[in-house]
Amino acid sequence: MPTTKTYTEQQLVSLLKTRDNQAFGYLYDHYSGALYTIIVQILSDVELANDVLQEVFINIWRKIDSYDHNKGRLFTWMLNIARNASIDTLRSKTYQNDRKNQPMPGMVDEPMMPGQASHLNIDNIGFRKVLSQLKDDQRILIDLAYFKGYTHEEIATIQQIPLGTVKTRIRNALIQLREFLK
Repeated sequence: MPTTKTYTEQQLVSLLKTRDNQAFGYLYDHYSGALYTIIVQILSDVELANDVLQEVFINIWRKIDSYDHNKGRLFTWMLNIARNASIDTLRSKTYQNDRKNQPMPGMVDEPMMPGQASHLNIDNIGFRKVLSQLKDDQRILIDLAYFKGYTHEEIATIQQIPLGTVKTRIRNALIQLREFLK
């Protein structure tokens, strides 16, 4: 039976930068579930989420040299890559056209529409519980920005509040979340 090796974040990053395949396998095994949950939350399409997850890990492999531990944790960096890839997919013309061309429910003998098969809940990683500690106005903005993929400008329009207020509340919420997670 093979032994399961564990790495500190610093060791893992160092090995990834040397293109160590075993470290990359470890990274995938330990982080893919959490990243997949975030991607599915944004896309609501299980098949598409699988494709985006693969794309995310390819980007992590390619861009690991740009990771800077002084700017944040490895998981946060990877989460931003996953979030951005998911939002880019949502905004792509191909995705928009595919959404327009979906059959109406009940018109085709499909068991479920994409995304209905498994609505994973972010509670699987406990983040909703942490978010619940925020004030309502901050929690709503974090949800819109990080889980629904809206830009700050779009959030200001939706919430009918000034752009500066949106940015300040999101920044304060992220600071509080960082403290909650310590």
